[in-house]
Amino acid sequence: MSGTSVSASERPRGAGRPPRGPGIALLTFSHVVDDFYQGAVPALLPFIAARGHFGYAAVAGLTFGATMSSSVAQPLFGMLADRYRMAWLVGAGMSTAALGIALSGTSQRYEFIWLALALAGLGIAAYHPESARLARIASRGSQSAMGYYHVGGNLGIALAPVVISPVIYGLGFGGLWILALPAWITALLLRPRRTGEQAAAARRGAADRPSDRRSFALMTVIVIVRSAVYYGLTTFLTLYVTGTLHGGRGFGEATLTALLFGGVVGTVLGGHLAGRFGRLRVLRVAYALCVPAVLTLAFANHELIIVAVIPVSLCLYIPFSIHTTLGQDYLPQRMGTAAGVTTGLTVSAGGLLAPAFGVLGDATSLRAVLLVLGVLPLLALVAAAMLREPTGTTTS
Repeated sequence: MSGTSVSASERPRGAGRPPRGPGIALLTFSHVVDDFYQGAVPALLPFIAARGHFGYAAVAGLTFGATMSSSVAQPLFGMLADRYRMAWLVGAGMSTAALGIALSGTSQRYEFIWLALALAGLGIAAYHPESARLARIASRGSQSAMGYYHVGGNLGIALAPVVISPVIYGLGFGGLWILALPAWITALLLRPRRTGEQAAAARRGAADRPSDRRSFALMTVIVIVRSAVYYGLTTFLTLYVTGTLHGGRGFGEATLTALLFGGVVGTVLGGHLAGRFGRLRVLRVAYALCVPAVLTLAFANHELIIVAVIPVSLCLYIPFSIHTTLGQDYLPQRMGTAAGVTTGLTVSAGGLLAPAFGVLGDATSLRAVLLVLGVLPLLALVAAAMLREPTGTTTS
């Protein structure tokens, strides 16, 4: 049994039959494809910075462009998904994200690159709320199954620097158009449908469970803090390794890859730990350990930096799927909105703070940025300590 029992909203009448529409495996694969374009942004930044001779603040501004549209739009898409049947957004969102990444390589003008990455962020925003809601239904309320769904996104992000570098070196920025093909092909495979009976049963079950808006607000604080730390690291870690620690670009990209692939392990581990020890306990321990982990990273030397990044990755990703299921249980009647905030803001809102980190880095050093990122998880820990167990769920 996972960390929460299957509630009425995930156990509609006819639950013995598989739901019509994409299963958890297909949704997980689509999450790999979609979030590849999310991970493509930090993977492209060193190349874009070198080609355009941009400073830290300018590079952070590109991150802002990619995440601003996503952060603002994702909760709106979630609210629309709660009100209307918008399963087509899953395929359309990933296709738009792919188009934005491809367009970012067609010009050296900063303004055009900014707009292209903003378009990619908008596509990512359109994908996540409906995809996460469909995944929760397909998972039958299993925390472990949702963990694997989120692993898909983590894997896509982690694959980006592995793929982007050889494509840029071998084909140039024009090769980014080839990387758009997986999204457009996957979109053709996705035909998510839900029967009227299933939709009505889900709404009836959710109506029996009250919302906990206070806990959901605290969860929003947690995911924003997590996102700030994540985006600060993915934006500046490669630059820190290559600049401050005088490592080569290849070693800097390897460090970023270790951070992202550690997230795959962390997300799977988080789902299993939550099922055994309870979601709230795992959430609190993860953020408590995140503080010393990031601070250690700031003082690691060239030889140890790639080792020091692993515990940071685990602490950031162990709570990843827990954010989504807790958020949906706190707002059982607005699962699309909850997913838009928890899934969306977790991977986008921190980008809005990236320009401030860039200014700090230009004025002081990137080590100072890492020190600030090490302190931020304390805010998430305080908010997690005040969370309540969702009504109508049990841990096991």
